[in-house]
Amino acid sequence: MTQHTATRGVRNPDHHVWVEPSPKWVRVLAGGETIVDTKHALLLRETGHTPVYYFPIDDVRMDFLEPTDHSTHCPYKGDATYWTLKVGGKVEENAVWSYPVPLDPEVPDISGYVAFYWNKFDAWYEENEQIYVHARDPYKRIDVLPSTRHVSVAINGETVADTHAPTLLFETGLPVRYYIPILDVRQDMLTPTDKLTACPYKGQASYYSVRGGGERDAVALGFVAQV
Repeated sequence: MTQHTATRGVRNPDHHVWVEPSPKWVRVLAGGETIVDTKHALLLRETGHTPVYYFPIDDVRMDFLEPTDHSTHCPYKGDATYWTLKVGGKVEENAVWSYPVPLDPEVPDISGYVAFYWNKFDAWYEENEQIYVHARDPYKRIDVLPSTRHVSVAINGETVADTHAPTLLFETGLPVRYYIPILDVRQDMLTPTDKLTACPYKGQASYYSVRGGGERDAVALGFVAQV
């Protein structure tokens, strides 16, 4: 959920809130049950924050939600009320929130919708694809392009990978990432670790430590790309 440190009632004129209908079929699971199943979600985008899905109350299993007396205030969206998720032995305090009374006519009315804390639920799906971390931003672009650049990866003077067939990932606001075919990597220098991370656009990532690299969970340190 979006958190603001602004004083109650004080609004930043450069802070904006946008809402648009999502064309995606969205489902959220917890405790072995489907808590929301909707083709009518709203996607709320807000200055400085990742997108958030808001779901029509009619498409949410409200019988698994118990109202609480918890409340927070946003100077843009109003006062939030909360519910605790209770399903299949799973209990998540204040996992769901809503803004029942619009605060400002300049901010979209989301009074008939609820939103979920992402990590308090077991799985999220857009259509039949599981997504992670947060809702995808339809205005963020990712291009994955095959290349014939020469990419060499060296650690402490020892070559770990060398390829003329990398895949380059271009992602809005981030540096270019070089993905190297596994056959062009010194696998004898890699040791799998238990670290996992997730990206809403690329999915789940697993990690390796590099022998002699001096740092866990870092496959490529100090790579050199040559055209």
